[in-house]
Amino acid sequence: MKNLLKEVNKVLLCAGFSFAMCQNLNAQSYGSDYWGTLELTLREAIELALAENPTIVIADKQVDLKKISKTEAWQNLLPQLSLSGTVNYTIQAAEMAIGGQKMKLGSDNVSAWTGAAQLSLPIFAPTVYATMKLTDIDLQNAVEKSRESRLNLLNQVVKAYFQLVLAQDSYNALKQSLEQAQKNFDNISAMYRVGSTSEFDMLTSEVQVRNMKPTVVQAENAVEIAKLQLKVLMGITANVDLLVNETLEQYESSMYNEVMSYGQVSLLNNSSMRQLRQNEQMLRQNIRIQSMGFAPTLSLAATYQTQSMQNPDLKFGNYQWSNSSSLVFNLAIPIYKASNFTKLKSAKLQLNQLGYTIVDTERQLTMQVRTYQNNMKACVERVESAKQAIVQSEKGRQIAETRYKAGNGTIIELNSSELSVIEAKLSYSQSIFDFLSAKADMNKVTGEDGSFISPSGESQFE
Repeated sequence: MKNLLKEVNKVLLCAGFSFAMCQNLNAQSYGSDYWGTLELTLREAIELALAENPTIVIADKQVDLKKISKTEAWQNLLPQLSLSGTVNYTIQAAEMAIGGQKMKLGSDNVSAWTGAAQLSLPIFAPTVYATMKLTDIDLQNAVEKSRESRLNLLNQVVKAYFQLVLAQDSYNALKQSLEQAQKNFDNISAMYRVGSTSEFDMLTSEVQVRNMKPTVVQAENAVEIAKLQLKVLMGITANVDLLVNETLEQYESSMYNEVMSYGQVSLLNNSSMRQLRQNEQMLRQNIRIQSMGFAPTLSLAATYQTQSMQNPDLKFGNYQWSNSSSLVFNLAIPIYKASNFTKLKSAKLQLNQLGYTIVDTERQLTMQVRTYQNNMKACVERVESAKQAIVQSEKGRQIAETRYKAGNGTIIELNSSELSVIEAKLSYSQSIFDFLSAKADMNKVTGEDGSFISPSGESQFE
């Protein structure tokens, strides 16, 4: 019985953790007044989650922001046009004394009007060119982060889906065990009434039934919690019930096909590695930008100006306007700026540091992949062992029933045989679930964002 409770607690612990996660999330795709049953497959769960989950929407919005930043970068090469105007009204003109005589500089109560238009255009701006390349890489990085969000969500949905299937299989196995215990109790009660067995055996069988009922209730609650987690990830409300008709046994054949197809696993599509490579590119581009701080810049400025002086009134038609224009080429050559050297040195150190991070991350990811592969192989062996255990335990239960009815067995043997059956079934389901969970984690590490295992053993969702 202790081993049975350990197996059940594994399922309930996973479901309890899932429930805690669900308390912090909000589903929105269906209206709060919607009620119904949604028959679901793994493919449909993934498609619905990718379409409705807020995390994906946020990641896509971030990509849009980076696109705007990229546009903003090349717009720095466009010409800039500005208009300006000033009005200077002289209330009392200044006076200047020379040799005891005063000379007034201008007139009182007059106005001066000035208007100007300026067009500026960068001709050679190396820093802008380098920044444009940097924003292009930054956009690629945002797209990769969006892809990482999808990979994370895909991993969560696949594991939540199989968690639901595991909870259902465990519930069905425990329910069958309860029905068998109830059947044994009914038979033993009938034998007790005719004096064929002892009261101890009858009470023991009744206790067995009563001990099983709370476990079945907990398993049923675990199914509801697993459904809640999956609904949250898919973005639907609690009013919608989920109907999943699959069992973990249907995925057994896919396990062998998956293990047999193992080859050299590549990390080229791993999202973390791709982001690190993109960060490396951005740091190299940042070094180039800092180096451009030593390069000259050339710009062109064209100015047109008109002005009217000494106007005593606001009769614009009588104003005398004088016009002027100019064309200016501005060449700036930086000679010395201490911060340029410091920034360049800092960027090179960051690039060197990132190189070590890439090597360390690749080693850790390779170790994770091998760990998942080893776990999957171990799960295949566990499934084979559990299958044999189910066959042998069911045969042992039949023998125990026959021996008890013949008066050669004890109630302890009968109960022990029933516990062996349920332990074997739970171990079988848990082993398949562990395999599928490890497969989902390995897909996440290898960056497989378009495949999952179907009951037929074929890769889908590509």
